[in-house]
Amino acid sequence: MTTENMYVSITPLPLSTDPEFIECVNTFALRPDMDDLNLLQRDGATAVIDLSMQFADRGYQCDVELVSQVLGRLMDIQVRDFALGTHNVKTFDIYWNMWLYLLRVAPTGFVAPVACLFATLAYERGDSELAYRALDRATADDPKYSLTILLRRVFGSGWPAAAFAAMRVELHPKVTAGIFES
Repeated sequence: MTTENMYVSITPLPLSTDPEFIECVNTFALRPDMDDLNLLQRDGATAVIDLSMQFADRGYQCDVELVSQVLGRLMDIQVRDFALGTHNVKTFDIYWNMWLYLLRVAPTGFVAPVACLFATLAYERGDSELAYRALDRATADDPKYSLTILLRRVFGSGWPAAAFAAMRVELHPKVTAGIFES
């Protein structure tokens, strides 16, 4: 573990157990059988971008309802996959801090998607140990979460982080089209 990242805490913050916050996150959770699912997926994708812009301006002082909205909407695979491709070299640090914060405030049952998102950034940054710690949080939250299982295979295979990032960037327009053009 690098000295810098041994101090990166991914442990839950008190907000993650606040009953009002949990209720708010639950109101935004998506299920595959919901009416207007595609509209709600668009809402989730837009919320991810809105939160990243708030994070760029305000840091951790973001709107709690928007944080709840993103955490709830990330339960949908399409929204999560959209979020996977939203950062670039210029916005990497913003998304690093945003996903880290969301990982720490995510209530039980909502940790796995954001833990996987943070793990991908840690992997791309070259910190495999931190990436695995994030995947451990995802597994503790949902042992059968498919992206966690896939990322463990990818990271364990020694696939270069740059190749992973290139694949992520290549898939993003397809995911975006699936949400916004359907």
